[in-house]
Amino acid sequence: MASLGLIGLGKMGFNMRERLRAAGHEVVGYDRNAEIADVGSLADLVAALPGPRIVWVMVPAGEATRQTVADLGEVLAEGDLVIDGGNSRYTDDKINGDLLATKGIGYLDVGVSGGVWGKENGYALMVGGAAADVERAMPIFDALRPEGEREESFSHAGDVGAGHYAKMIHNGIEYGLMQAFAEGFELLEAANVVTDVPAVIKGWQRGTVVRSWLLDLLVLALEEDPELDDLEGWVEDSGEGRWTLEEAIDNAVPAPVLSAALFARFASRRPNSSSMRAVAALRNQFGGHAVKKVAE
Repeated sequence: MASLGLIGLGKMGFNMRERLRAAGHEVVGYDRNAEIADVGSLADLVAALPGPRIVWVMVPAGEATRQTVADLGEVLAEGDLVIDGGNSRYTDDKINGDLLATKGIGYLDVGVSGGVWGKENGYALMVGGAAADVERAMPIFDALRPEGEREESFSHAGDVGAGHYAKMIHNGIEYGLMQAFAEGFELLEAANVVTDVPAVIKGWQRGTVVRSWLLDLLVLALEEDPELDDLEGWVEDSGEGRWTLEEAIDNAVPAPVLSAALFARFASRRPNSSSMRAVAALRNQFGGHAVKKVAE
């Protein structure tokens, strides 16, 4: 069994620690919240791990991740391996990898999908980096991914940066799928032909070409709130959709569905709409993302 340091015990990091421990791996977790951390500092985390070490970073993308990687470069040793499993922009990965390489420390970027359901169901993993580093971390990856054929939930996408690039495109596709369900929900509500909208949507779960996990999550949301009246139609975007659209522009690839879905989120921050309430409910269901209640 492997030993792993895990930095960042938020919604996903905390559940990943529990899933790894359930599989028999030793996990030492560090978080700014001392109540859920196993150690009090990065130095303590490094000291608690046998070498050569593997440290997985699950902190917010951007400066927080860049600073954490830089800090690890000061306390880890040659031969250690850092994995960024957050939602970093793929262009940050080469910078992080090059920085650690000067110290003889390996680097992998991993796009992780599974949200708050990953502890129970497992996580799909998209990995970028050297094949030797990927193979070294494979016991960790195998414990995190769902049971079954590895190829169905794990991919070595390419060199450093490829994992986060793949996850970025995955999230862009997700934007479009959620928007399609949301617009269908609004039309069913608006037409005054269907008298039981939740029942119709639930009836799509088996035997139809639109059956999917997202549809299942929409059914769960409607069981909790049949008209989604408890939510405002306000939907944030975490960055990946914008980045995907920028890549589409840079590569001259038409992406009308993605662009429409992203712009619909911008529109959601204006007057309330039932389609945006559906998107908000879906994001809360699969990822525990923040929603705004009507009272707020």
